[in-house]
Amino acid sequence: MDEKDEDIDTFDPSVPEEGPSAPPPGWLDSVSGYEEHNGGDCTDQICPPPPDFAPKPENDKNASVPNVMVPTVSEDVAREALLQFVGKKWTYSSKPAKNLIFKELKPFTVYRYRLETFTESRSSAWGSEPHTGQCVDGPPNGVSPPPWLVQVSYPPKFTDAVQRVRVPHSSFIKPCHRCHGNGKVRCTHCRGRGLTRCMFCHGSGHSRNRRCTTCHGRGRKRCVSCHGKGDKTCLTCNGFRNLVHFIQLTVTWKNQVFEFIPDRVPEFPLKKFEKVSGEAFFVDENLLVYPIEGFPDQDICDSSKTAIQNHLLKYSSVSRILQQRQSIELVPLTHVYYAYSGKDYDYFVFGRENKVHTSKYPTSCSIL
Repeated sequence: MDEKDEDIDTFDPSVPEEGPSAPPPGWLDSVSGYEEHNGGDCTDQICPPPPDFAPKPENDKNASVPNVMVPTVSEDVAREALLQFVGKKWTYSSKPAKNLIFKELKPFTVYRYRLETFTESRSSAWGSEPHTGQCVDGPPNGVSPPPWLVQVSYPPKFTDAVQRVRVPHSSFIKPCHRCHGNGKVRCTHCRGRGLTRCMFCHGSGHSRNRRCTTCHGRGRKRCVSCHGKGDKTCLTCNGFRNLVHFIQLTVTWKNQVFEFIPDRVPEFPLKKFEKVSGEAFFVDENLLVYPIEGFPDQDICDSSKTAIQNHLLKYSSVSRILQQRQSIELVPLTHVYYAYSGKDYDYFVFGRENKVHTSKYPTSCSIL
């Protein structure tokens, strides 16, 4: 466009203003089994599983647990764990760890109960894409299957995953609602004129009593948004005029985890156990697991019963329970008492990784 053309008004009344981002009510066809999607609502609608998809627990069933030995930590292991800990603290000297005198190593029995409930939930929403000539799987090919009969590829058990699939036979073609099937929409920056008011002279054509050099005295400039055309390609249909609408199913697999450790050692913060592993001596996996009974730690039994009830109540109404797994780990915890330079100190060694927790160390100022 040359300077002379910049004075030409390019307004084309046939180019529509940009329509709503979502199709208005009544614009889209109804898909059997998915009638809850009114208009072009793109919000996911939760699809509760049918009653026959919900597993039914059996009454009076329980799980028994074998006896287990409490692990112990030797002085050599305890010393090496402290040296590893001190080595990561640049203000700590390794001398006390090398020369301390052990007084007592006191092991504790710490159990960690874990319940995992692997669930599948499904939701559906309208989706769309520009129709560029691709084949459309619509109602003439058959009736769309209900949400829970749509075939999907399952991930490994107890793994979080999300899969989005197009519901078979739910697709159809409609003119783009954003541009009314025109392929382009009126530029909102210049209101379809192709020209905008010069920002330097505010449309007067003059600046400081002389002709504006920016707009050459016209007071208007070519619109930078549409390059003076007055219209822009519709971003919804990419200029193809038509859209393929379809029902998109979102399938979400989630491993719901509950963990519990009885607080038996007040001096040791329970949160530290989150960073370490233990020895799993009991693992029970089934479609539904049942409360643990007869285990020496009654808090573990009570926790198992409550957690299983809560998971069944919480997840079965909105999702499908595919599998459950419960386990008990023995998490190593040893309270180490020692002396150094005539004073008493202590620290904890915990987890299979032999991590160390201490609130006080003999020196924190020497660097060796």
